[in-house]
Parts: sequence; C-alpha cells; structure tokens
Amino acid sequence: MRSLKSLFRREPQYGMRRDPAPTRWGYRYQRLMLTPTFRIGVRFGLPVLLVAAIAGIWFGQEDNRASFAAQIDRLKATVQQRPEFMVGAVEIEGAEPALAAAIKAFLPEKMPVSSFDLDLPEIRTRIRELTAVADATVRVRPGGTLEVAVTQRVPVAVWRYVDGLRLVDAEGVMTGMIPARSDRSDLPLIAGDGAREKIDEALALFAAAAPVAPRIRGLVRMGERRWDLVLDRDQRILLPAEAPVKALERVMALDGAEDMLARDIAAVDIRNEDRPTIRLTEQALVRLRRVSDNN
Repeated sequence: MRSLKSLFRREPQYGMRRDPAPTRWGYRYQRLMLTPTFRIGVRFGLPVLLVAAIAGIWFGQEDNRASFAAQIDRLKATVQQRPEFMVGAVEIEGAEPALAAAIKAFLPEKMPVSSFDLDLPEIRTRIRELTAVADATVRVRPGGTLEVAVTQRVPVAVWRYVDGLRLVDAEGVMTGMIPARSDRSDLPLIAGDGAREKIDEALALFAAAAPVAPRIRGLVRMGERRWDLVLDRDQRILLPAEAPVKALERVMALDGAEDMLARDIAAVDIRNEDRPTIRLTEQALVRLRRVSDNN
C-alpha cells in the first residue's frame, strides 16, 4: 500500500528539470559553511593538521631528528660565538688577595668564553657560600668583562678554638683563619666554647673595659654561660652570667676610684654581686703573713 507522500510525489519525466532543493546532507553542509567557527576551522585548522601530520611523520625517523638537532646546535653555536657575546676578562672588586684567589676557583679557567656558557646565578651562589663573603654581585659588563663585586665580611675579633685562631665578624660568622695572634693584634681575643655565638656581648664587654684596654689579654667563655676578663699579670675578673656588662662597669668605676687593679690582686670575683670577693696573689699573701707574724 503506497504512502500519502508517494501518492502526491510527481515522478520526473524525460526532459523535465530536477528539483533544485538540496539534499539533506547538502543542506547540512551549507549550514555548516555559514557557521564562522566551521569556516575558520576549515581554512586554518585543516592546513595546520596537515602540516603537523607531515612533521610527525618526518620527525618519526631517528635520522631526521638527529639531523635537525645538529642544525639547531650549529645555528646556536654560530650565534653564541659572535664577538659581542664573548667574555675575555675578569675583574674582582672588594676582595683581599686570598679571597680573590678563592673566588677565581669558581670562574672559567680559559678565556675567552661565551656569555651564554656562564651561569651567573650559580657563580654568585657559590661565591656567597664563602665564609668571608657577606654578599656578591656577578654581571657581564659591555666590552666582554666579567665583573665580580664582593662585600667582604669585616672581622671584629679573633676566636681561639681547638684547631687554631679564627677571625669572626660582628654576627659571629667565621671569616678566615690566621697562623699567629700577632697577625691581627689589633683585634680583641675571645676563647672558649660558645664564645663565637656571644660575640655581641663580648664586644660590649670590651667596650666597658676600655679604661684598662692596654692590659686586656682577652675574654674567656666559661662553661658556655659566663665570661672571665683576662688582664696582664694573670689577673682575672670573674663576671656573672646575668648582666655582665653592668657588673664590669662597676669594677671599672671602683678601679678608677681606688686603683684596685694596680695592686697585687689575682682575681676579682663578682659572680655574686651581693658578695664580691678579691683573691690576692701568692706574693701578697706571703707579705701579709709576714706582717701578721711580726705583729
């Protein structure tokens, strides 16, 4: 039984025009071509996919990849080796000769070298790891000069430790070693375990002892909790663990008034501020006994 649509459909006869209406797929294609996104995809997307496919096939072969990498390396070397990118000299500023020699160990041995082969941040990091360096900047100056500007730590004291004499700065950081005390006799001497960690307190004590500065031999950290100020003639001032600066200032005031430290005294013990004591030298004790026996 024929459907209603087939009953009303006119069969094309010979010599008659075909229906100009598009087919269903033709209609959909025309609608897609009217969509801006689809047109852009056809115009640009298909060529990109085609190029990517060709490149993928070409790079899929190992020989092609090796040849391409070699071409890139040759081009890179040609650019990096140009004269304007070459470094031919080194300047180190702000460093003493010994420190400058240590810094050169982190720099290229052979010159000239391309600036592209220099890892400036790595060089700066390695230089800053040196104990004598507080800060450093590394840059390539126009003209092909590698400039290293160093802020060197300034030693403020000599620390006597078990393995020798070391220089320390105001932060307690070790800046180097010296073979003999006479090499830095201009700096005060500290000794003992924990002395370096209390460098700020040691410097304050040296300042408080300024009236007897020529007689000072050094500060010794006792038991990692308190200080002894050592003077010439083997005199010692035993300071308390708490408020040692104020205690030393009182001793200096007493010495200024009574000239106490010029006498035959071996030690002034002010660890207990309520009961300071004085220990006489052996010679003074002998004379005292003689005086007592005569009386």
